[in-house]
Formats: sequence, structure tokens, C-alpha cells
Amino acid sequence: MNLPRRTFLKGIFATGGAMALGTTVLPQNVMADLPETAVEAENEDALKEIFEREFGTAEIEKSDQITIKAPEIAENGQVVQIEVTTNLEKLESITILAEKNPVPLVAQFNFPDPENAVGWVKTRIKMMGTSDVIAVVKADGQLYAARREVTVTLGGCGG
Repeated sequence: MNLPRRTFLKGIFATGGAMALGTTVLPQNVMADLPETAVEAENEDALKEIFEREFGTAEIEKSDQITIKAPEIAENGQVVQIEVTTNLEKLESITILAEKNPVPLVAQFNFPDPENAVGWVKTRIKMMGTSDVIAVVKADGQLYAARREVTVTLGGCGG
């Protein structure tokens, strides 16, 4: 078999990337699994309805055990790096919201083994403009949240 080097390497990297992801859910798959209202939520009341339906409760308490690491000023809303860490035990999921985005729900990470889950996710998101980034953590059946304002100087989602 005479396979060009570039084609071979592209195949290896694609296969390795898919294997590295394992059971990780990619963003488009997460969005496909969520109810339509979750993707279309435009305000905090709609988001509370989503959490009520998805998690059985909309009672979210603030927590100092959740840290959101994000730039104070994002020069470009197209790519804003967000890192969420928590030391809450029995971690079930971490949900990231950008409050003023056309679709506030940015990502949801579910942990299949709450007893051994490590409370850390890092991702890049798009932001339409200056807004609060909210991390909602479900741990031991309860919802906890933290928020951090990110100032966007150049358009993201909307232009």
C-alpha cells in the first residue's frame, strides 16, 4: 500500500483525536440532546425552567467552592477561554452559560462517575458582548453557581 505521508498523518491524527475523546460529548451532540427550550432560553426565568426540568430543581445557591477563570477583558468575543474548577464532592455536571448571548447555554459537561469526578473543565466560548459567565455545578443532587463578568471589546456571536 503506497499511501502519501500527509494522508497517513491526517488519518492517524483524526483517529487519535476520536480515541482521546472517548465518551466525551462534543458540543453539537450536547445541543442535540437538550430540550429545544434549553437552546432558546433568553432570560433567567427560562433558564430556571430548564434546570427544573433537567435536574428536578431550580434552587441554585451561590458557592465560593466554584472558581471561574476567564479574562477580565476579552479582546475578541470569537474566542474566550473559560476554565471552571470546583472541589465539590459527588460532581455530576458543570454547565456554562453566557448570560447575554443569543443562546445563553454554551456548554454542559456530564460526569458519569460522580464519586471519582475531578471538578475541572476548560473550553473556549463565543460571547456576543460584555456579559456574566455563569457556571452551574450539580453536585450531590444540589445546584451551585458562580458568576464572573467578562468585558468583550470586539464582537463575537453577533458580529
